[in-house]
Amino acid sequence: MFSKVHSIGILGVEGYPVVVEADVSEGLPGFTMVGYLSGAVREAQDRVRTALKNSGFRLPARKITVNLSPADIRKEGTGFDLPIAVAVLAATGLVDQSILDTSILVGELGLDGRIKPVSGILSIVAAAGNAGKKRCFLPIPNVSEGQIIGNIDIIGVENIRELAGMLTDPDQLSPAIGQDNPCFSEKDAYDVDFSEVSGQFLLKRATEIAVAGMHNILYIGPAGTGKTMVARRIPTIMPSLSHEENVEISKIYSICGLLHQDQPLLSRRPFRSPHHTISPQALTGGGRIPKPGEISLASRGVLFLDELPEFQKNSIEVLRQPLEERKITISRLHSAYEFPADFMLAAAMNPCKCGYYPDRSRCTCTEPQIQRYLSRISKPLLDRIDICAEAVPMKYEELKDKGKSETSSAIRERVEAARVIQRQRFDGSGIYFNSAMNGSQIGDFCRLGQCEQVFLKRIFEHMRLSARGYGKILKVARTIADLEGSGEIKKEHLAEAAGLRSLEEKYWGGSHHDIM
Repeated sequence: MFSKVHSIGILGVEGYPVVVEADVSEGLPGFTMVGYLSGAVREAQDRVRTALKNSGFRLPARKITVNLSPADIRKEGTGFDLPIAVAVLAATGLVDQSILDTSILVGELGLDGRIKPVSGILSIVAAAGNAGKKRCFLPIPNVSEGQIIGNIDIIGVENIRELAGMLTDPDQLSPAIGQDNPCFSEKDAYDVDFSEVSGQFLLKRATEIAVAGMHNILYIGPAGTGKTMVARRIPTIMPSLSHEENVEISKIYSICGLLHQDQPLLSRRPFRSPHHTISPQALTGGGRIPKPGEISLASRGVLFLDELPEFQKNSIEVLRQPLEERKITISRLHSAYEFPADFMLAAAMNPCKCGYYPDRSRCTCTEPQIQRYLSRISKPLLDRIDICAEAVPMKYEELKDKGKSETSSAIRERVEAARVIQRQRFDGSGIYFNSAMNGSQIGDFCRLGQCEQVFLKRIFEHMRLSARGYGKILKVARTIADLEGSGEIKKEHLAEAAGLRSLEEKYWGGSHHDIM
């Protein structure tokens, strides 16, 4: 007897349909599984047979063949245990097949027949809905996460015997009742705020501009001047997550098993701050079973690299392509995995090993040592950073006025207003931020008057800008104009944008002279 059950596998961050076919026929008793399976999936035959036996089901002494298709995609994980078990039961006539064609089954089996949770439920349920299925049978702990998608009935099952009863008597089917999730009503709540940052007005202004246009930013300055403090407050001035964005990034966290059972959606934009000992593979993702890395986990949020020159050179350079393409493709022999990389890069560094340059009264580094330290950051990577802000030592008066700075909510209002302007500007173009403009869009949306063109030419020649650097200044100037509600880019906007790149020349290209 033949049966067919539908399930969903994970490829990258999206789900794809998998058909589990089972055939029970005359022949030498045995249990055979085919379909380009990983070791974890092959082990399912032992889990399934033992779970069915301990649940009171007696399999006939016949030849059982199970096939998972499509056969050209490698099947990974333990989520196929449940559909394999049900396919075998249906093929032996122990459960009814009438509703299996419109259902998706996912879950890992324990040896006692209990159904255990699996990762990637958001992607699985979304793919099930897109495939036109009516219901999805999930482990009980995965039900709240599966209900987030909302276009398919979610039925929680605790063990294989309970599921068999539901399939035999469809009247027992009752979709799980949706519960109010705190993720939908919870307002962004942070335990840090920009009002706690005393002084450092340039850093805060540069950060506001960077967030408004999703520009990459580098903080440079002596140790203890507040670079990390400012960076950790970036999420507090970013607009709240839309539901679509929340589902998109929660899929990534679900696949990595980082979503809590009681918190099936993220309530804040991601802020990832990996240690400088991280490997390139941990940043980009990969492994035997490719999983998203820190870059993808930071999508729609911030990737903060503290002590940037201390990172391995390979780890730093691997950022170059994702910063341009906003995605990462990991190729394997038989397949390719694509992960999102739509993040804002924030990095912080000292100007030298001891951390005090250019204060020569405290800096003990020689000029060659300083140059070697700075040269760990390559020119191609610097070209992909729009804004470079310098942190200066604090004065006593600034520390004394702690708590009198502008709050994060006040800054966020201006950022959100600038984001609205950008959404309207780029409506239908597929981009949302000034930082993502290509060459033709820069020509369309960053037009300059005669006076501004002359001024920008002086900037270009003095700073010896590359074509990419020229575009970066125009993009940042466009964002500054948006923050002021100006439809045109003016000379003062260009001057501020150029000033936010001048540190590149100061530290990496010789002395900086006034060009105004």
